[in-house]
Amino acid sequence: MKFTVVWLALVVPAFSLENGLLRTPPMGWLAWERYRCNINCKEDPDNCVSENLFVAMADRLAEDGWRDLGYVYLNIDDCWMAPERDENGLLVPDPERFPHGIKYLADYAHARGLKLGIYEDMGNKTCMGYPGTTLDKVQLDAETFANWTVDMLKLDGCYSTVHDRAKGYPAMARALNATGRPIAYSCSWPAYDDGLPPKVNYTLLIEICNLWRNFDDIQDSWESVLSVVDWYTEHQDVLQSVAGPGHWNDPDMLIIGNYGLSFEQARAQMALWTIFAAPLFMSTDLRALSPQNMDILQNKLMIKINQDPLGIQGRRVLTTKQKIDVFLRPLSKEAKAIVFFSRRVDMPHRFQTSLRALNFTDSVVYEAEDVYTGGIISGLTADTNITVVINPSGVVMWFLYPIMDLENPMVGKTRPWL
Repeated sequence: MKFTVVWLALVVPAFSLENGLLRTPPMGWLAWERYRCNINCKEDPDNCVSENLFVAMADRLAEDGWRDLGYVYLNIDDCWMAPERDENGLLVPDPERFPHGIKYLADYAHARGLKLGIYEDMGNKTCMGYPGTTLDKVQLDAETFANWTVDMLKLDGCYSTVHDRAKGYPAMARALNATGRPIAYSCSWPAYDDGLPPKVNYTLLIEICNLWRNFDDIQDSWESVLSVVDWYTEHQDVLQSVAGPGHWNDPDMLIIGNYGLSFEQARAQMALWTIFAAPLFMSTDLRALSPQNMDILQNKLMIKINQDPLGIQGRRVLTTKQKIDVFLRPLSKEAKAIVFFSRRVDMPHRFQTSLRALNFTDSVVYEAEDVYTGGIISGLTADTNITVVINPSGVVMWFLYPIMDLENPMVGKTRPWL
C-alpha cells in the first residue's frame, strides 16, 4: 500500500482535473438519502427514481427561491440505469422511468438556470447492482456524460478493488478533461480507503477531485449526524488542511426536512455543515417542505458564510465538561463564524465564555449577528463576558465582523463583509 501511495503521487501532473470549478462549496439537491433506490413507479409514481421526480424537483428549485440562493445542482444518484449496457457498451437510462433520456433532463435543468449531476461507480457494478464503470469503460462513460451535457459526476466505489480505485479515479479525471466539457467531479475514493492517510493521498485528491466523500453515508437520524460531526472533529487537523476553493471535504447530504431531526437538530446540522465549508446538498421532498425547515435551508446569512470565498474549513476550538463544543471558521475581510453547539439532552444551558478563550486577539472590537435570530451584539472585545443560551442538541451561531482596531483604527462601514 505504501508503494501504491508513493507511485500515485508521482503521476499527479498527468491526471490533474484542471476544470476550475467549485471555487465555493456546491449547493443543490441530491436524490439518495430521501429516495434511495425506489424504482416502484407503478405503486409510488410520485416518489420513485424517475424523470418525473427530477422534473418536479427542478421546478421547485427554480420556482421556490432555491436557485437564486445558489442551490443550482439537481443531482441524480444510483438506480437511474437500465440493468445492462446497450449493444455498443453504452450506459442507458431505464427506458420506462426515464423515457426521454438524460439529455432531456439536462436540457430541462439548464433551461431553468440549474445544473444536472449524475451518478456512477468505479467498480463492476453500482452499490445497488447496476452497471459500473470498469477501467475499460472510463473514457466511454466520460464521453457519454459530456454528450448528455451533464455538469457533475459522482463516482462511487462499491464493488471496486484498491487497484480499481488507484487507477480509475485519476483516469476518470483525465477522461473528463478530455471531453472539453466542464464537469465537476465528486469522488468517493477516500471513503473506501478509511478516509485518512496513509491509505488516502489527499495531495493527489486535491489535484483530481472537486469534492470527495471520506466517511459513512448519512442516515435520517441525529445519531448519524453526530457520527459525522465526531469523525470530522476527531480528524480536523488532517481535513481542514486539504479543503479549499475547488476541492472540498463532503460530509454528505443535509437531511433537514425528512423524519429524523428535531427543529433544533436541523438548525444544528445546517450550522455545522456551514462551519465545515461543506457542500450543501439537500435530500428531501421540496414539494412538502415545511416553512420552518425552508427558513433554515434558505437562511441568507448562513449561505453567505458557507460560500465565503476564502474557503477555509472551520474547526472545533473548545470543548467543555458541560457538553458544549465551540466551532470557529475564519472568513474573508477578517470576519469569523462561531457555532456554540450543545450535546446536552436535558434542558437549555447557559454557557459563559469570552473571545479570548476562543483565541481572539486583544485589539479588535467586533459586532456579532445571530445567524438565526438576526439579533445584534455590539462592542465585543477579547475580554467581554459572553453568555449564550443553547437548547438541547441545538446551536447558537454568530457571524462576527470587526468594526474597530484599537491599535490600528479601521476606516469603513459597519458590517463591511456584507
